[in-house]
Amino acid sequence: MVTVLVPGPLRGEVGGAARLTVRAHGTLRDVLDELADGWPRLSRRIRDERGDLRRYVNVYVDGEDCRHAGGLAAPVRPGAEVRVLPSVAGG
Repeated sequence: MVTVLVPGPLRGEVGGAARLTVRAHGTLRDVLDELADGWPRLSRRIRDERGDLRRYVNVYVDGEDCRHAGGLAAPVRPGAEVRVLPSVAGG
């Protein structure tokens, strides 16, 4: 099982849940594919129409930025924690 931490701004897409649990592991793509099956609205906020990570969303696997660990091919072990963080802009 993998725990996905959902930040406040995205919790409306998952019924208010702060944590989701998925069975998928192996790669970040596998985890996000399972998220798309169960929570398609959340998936659309994380990945674009091609399935790539959106530019303004950061994803960390066990504290490491996935973009520095292989992107969607980043390894995700059983028991891992995946944190999704959308960029926040202000003025």
